[in-house]
Amino acid sequence: MITPREKRFAKTALVLALACLASGCAAMSVQPWDRDLLAKKEMKFVPSPTENTIDEHIYFSKEGSTGGHGVGGGGCGCN
Repeated sequence: MITPREKRFAKTALVLALACLASGCAAMSVQPWDRDLLAKKEMKFVPSPTENTIDEHIYFSKEGSTGGHGVGGGGCGCN
């Protein structure tokens, strides 16, 4: 059987744990002088470079007629 004191201790521990977890994200901010480092090509999250290349080619082909992403063309995929 759980005593009321143990329940209160468990609730307090849970609240403190949640407060610690929530406060960990509060300090996450990018300083203006660090943004140039994060904007580099190496910092881009690409799980599979080959799949990303194929996806970009498809995107360029479809958006070529509207000039999407800096590519001009007719959208036929021959760019």
